[in-house]
Amino acid sequence: MWLKIVIVFLFLAVLASLSSALFFLLRDMGAPHSKRTLYALGIRISLAALLLIAIWYGFDSGILSNTAPWANKY
Repeated sequence: MWLKIVIVFLFLAVLASLSSALFFLLRDMGAPHSKRTLYALGIRISLAALLLIAIWYGFDSGILSNTAPWANKY
């Protein structure tokens, strides 16, 4: 159960980082030397990588499973 909570938290953090990057992009239009958008997108990439690692770990360890009807057909 803890892994599902971590995955949901990481997903929400990715969304928050993406929305903050959009906010900084719109806010800093006149400031060419501002790097807040770049930093927010860098954080988003790091969080997305952690999210993919968490999902991979869940499937590899058996904590997560695929219950789609077409999962075992191919």
